[in-house]
Amino acid sequence: MSWVSAVIILLATLLTAFISGIFGMAGGLILMGVLTALLPVASAMIVHGAIQMVSNGWRAFLLRRHIKWGIFMRYAAGSAGAVILLVLLAWRPDKTIVYLLLGLTPLMVWIPRKVFDLDIQKRGQAEAAGFIVQALNTLAGVAGPLLDLFFVRTDMTRQAIVATKSATQVLAHLVKIAFWSLPILAAAGSVHIPPLWLFALAIPLSMTGTWLGGLVLDRMSDVNFKRWMRWLVTVIGLVYLARAAGLL
Repeated sequence: MSWVSAVIILLATLLTAFISGIFGMAGGLILMGVLTALLPVASAMIVHGAIQMVSNGWRAFLLRRHIKWGIFMRYAAGSAGAVILLVLLAWRPDKTIVYLLLGLTPLMVWIPRKVFDLDIQKRGQAEAAGFIVQALNTLAGVAGPLLDLFFVRTDMTRQAIVATKSATQVLAHLVKIAFWSLPILAAAGSVHIPPLWLFALAIPLSMTGTWLGGLVLDRMSDVNFKRWMRWLVTVIGLVYLARAAGLL
């Protein structure tokens, strides 16, 4: 890995952690695109999973008193079903498909609420979210906009939404790391993971960005939180669709 790529990854880690610290997502979308452009897909997935797991874990810790643990446990139950399915299928997308999925996923925020009566607090929906979100997160690298559909109708505060989503995403990225590690091991050295020093620098940057984003979150209203989140992820999605079209 060149020093230019390393600097780009580190700067992207700080910036995207800051964004995710505010909105609970979007930052992961940006970071996944940066890593996919610089690294092989399997390596990008593992690096992204490690950084995002720390970022989400730190964010969940900072907001731990707002986490809805009942929802998290039900989500984890649904996630287990997705893990079993993914292991049985043993399919992994290439770079073009990853960009396509990254582009389509954010557009889900525009699905009219009346189309799907989604509310993660309702019976069976946390389990459904765990199954669907885990599957998409493992294959595309991120699934924040899809997860958000299950939160937009809840009566939870913005802090509770960010905290609970962060807790679920720690689990999601842990599964993703395990799933994508298999191609690395099978490649017998032909695919390389960035050096450990990069992770050593990226982790504190991720934690710092998350902390700074949390300061902004505390000063933002619930209305502005949801409005800015929708437009931000839409722009990101359109950029990735253009990238996928270019690769095709």
